[in-house]
Amino acid sequence: MAGTATALILLLLLLPPLTLSTLVSTPPLILQYHHADSSPATSPSTSSAVVLTSADVAVYGFCSGRCGTHANLPGGSSFIWVGDSSVQCPGQCAWPFHQPMYGPQTPPLVPPSGDVGADGIIINIATLLAGTVTNPDGKGYFQGPVTAPLEAVSACTGIFGSGAYPGFPGNVLVDPTTGASYNARGVNGRKFLLPAMWDPKTSQCATLV
Repeated sequence: MAGTATALILLLLLLPPLTLSTLVSTPPLILQYHHADSSPATSPSTSSAVVLTSADVAVYGFCSGRCGTHANLPGGSSFIWVGDSSVQCPGQCAWPFHQPMYGPQTPPLVPPSGDVGADGIIINIATLLAGTVTNPDGKGYFQGPVTAPLEAVSACTGIFGSGAYPGFPGNVLVDPTTGASYNARGVNGRKFLLPAMWDPKTSQCATLV
């Protein structure tokens, strides 16, 4: 895989209160807002909408081996959907900041923002953003069967630093003041814990630290 990709946030939409139900499935809700705001100015074929559902909205199919999803929309644009990690399978979707659902019960890490759910959401967005770029239509870069693909980051689930193994996220950086674990810095020095990504050149998961 060669070249670089740039992700831009084009527009922030504050959607009205959900009118379908507190248990929703992906296509109906996404299509509802896609058709409501589908002008070329806001929905170019290169754009990707990121949908974050609140704690009181359960998404059908989430927690069954996934913490979010991504897919294409009519017209060529795409979407990423991530649930609230603080209530939706936190042992899976907010790990390593929450006690794991199964396996070795090691103490959870301290989240950089101080919010377990928010930092879990960051991990899931990063995972799905990589999948959206490298496997947008299900015919791109992935391993395994099409029905259950391991994408650029999901192929490295649970790996955040060197020396990672099941139940141990790896050797990451620790803020000496807050005790928070991180491996990346963003705007204004904000700290994040980002997942490893599969490196096709080495056939290994590449970490930031």
